[in-house]
Amino acid sequence: MTETTATSPLVAAAADEADWRDYLALLKPRVMSLVVLTGLVGLYLAPGAIHPVIAALAVICIAVGAGASGAINMWFDRDIDAVMARTCDRPIPAGRVEPESALAFGVILSVFAVMLMGLTVNWAAGALLALTIGFYIFVYTMWLKRRTPQNIVIGGAAGAFPPMIGWAAVTGDVGLGSLVLFLLIFMWTPPHFWALSLYRDADYARAGVPMLPVVAGRRETKKQILIYTALLAPLALAPVAAGMAGWLYGAAAVALSLWFLHAAIAVWRTGDGDGESDGAAKRMFLISLAHLFGLFAALGADRALSGPLGGPIGV
Repeated sequence: MTETTATSPLVAAAADEADWRDYLALLKPRVMSLVVLTGLVGLYLAPGAIHPVIAALAVICIAVGAGASGAINMWFDRDIDAVMARTCDRPIPAGRVEPESALAFGVILSVFAVMLMGLTVNWAAGALLALTIGFYIFVYTMWLKRRTPQNIVIGGAAGAFPPMIGWAAVTGDVGLGSLVLFLLIFMWTPPHFWALSLYRDADYARAGVPMLPVVAGRRETKKQILIYTALLAPLALAPVAAGMAGWLYGAAAVALSLWFLHAAIAVWRTGDGDGESDGAAKRMFLISLAHLFGLFAALGADRALSGPLGGPIGV
């Protein structure tokens, strides 16, 4: 009898199923949408003028760079993604995309985004984009995520860079305004992700990821969520204090901050192991998304209605 080696029919079938939707999923489009919004607002608020075509290219580079980071993150995390209910159907653990293909896809897009940003916009924005991609991949994904419960606190900087990139696309440098926008996202990130980790703590424990509720317990996580959310509330008014926004944004920031703080208090008041606790944490996670989206949308609307600070997007 002749011995043959063949690929498993299941693996072969899975490989055949890969299409553009799987490669789009590698880019983490939901995450990318928030990144694009914050980067666009940073660009819009920056003092100075920028040609609309150059502005569009800058936003595209930010989006592609964010997606590329997501693809490389999925390549590196494919082992833990496979054992987590939230991520087991991602293209790599589900067998629809080969790990090497995902890595190549992410690397090529990363290089493309940075080079296009540098050559068509400016190299300050290109360097910041390269720093953002490198920070997310090497500092957060490869170093912090599996080693410390502070992974989200420190690693959150990666998600806070996009408005600085947008700002640098206009000005060629990093100004006080972009640092204010950076701090908003940096302080928002821990309560956002800790809310997720509260109702997905079993997933993270199974994967061996030291998220705060796994390492320090649910009660400590709820306390930290409340502390960070309370600190974020006055910080949300920093754009008004810095002269970047007026009453429209200020009113929206107060309302959104109170909503977010109310959600954090609701999480704190629930028990530590029941369905009510998970439900409150999930609601806070969804509210956190609306909170950040609302803050940056309000910044853009305030600028549009109050007139340009340093110059419009234009020729």
